[in-house]
Amino acid sequence: MPAYGAPIGGGYGAAPGQLAEWPQRAVAYLIDAAIIFVAFIAVIIVAAILGAISSTLGVLFGLVGYLAVFVAAFYFAYLNGAKGQSPGKALTGLKVVGEDTGQVIGGGMGIVRQIAHFVDSLICYIGWLFPLWDPKKQTIADKLMHTVVVTGAPRQSFGPDLFKA
Repeated sequence: MPAYGAPIGGGYGAAPGQLAEWPQRAVAYLIDAAIIFVAFIAVIIVAAILGAISSTLGVLFGLVGYLAVFVAAFYFAYLNGAKGQSPGKALTGLKVVGEDTGQVIGGGMGIVRQIAHFVDSLICYIGWLFPLWDPKKQTIADKLMHTVVVTGAPRQSFGPDLFKA
């Protein structure tokens, strides 16, 4: 039995896999952006069709549709925290984990991390390029949130499970 106040257990250990390279992260981001873009285009098309029938109906669908696309984007941020993977990261085998724990950061912190990416965009989007030269391959948001993106997570195929928390 350890003495009073002595640490017990070994903690969580290091994050699984290797740090993800910038091109891997960019591909995962582009997949996520493509999914959101397709949903956005679908909303525009349906709103235009409904707008030809009734301008009120078109505007109403457009507003609801835009809101749904916005919510979907935040849901992807939530998934990055809750599962460590947005659909793009799940398809490419990447995962967001806490720098110190190697564990997922939680859905709420995933959304906060996404908001922190605003800082990456402030000065000519330079923060998004930080992983190219940073030893831990972190964006500014990753540094603020103490997260890293790692490889080695099981790749998932495209389907409904990709979108489950």
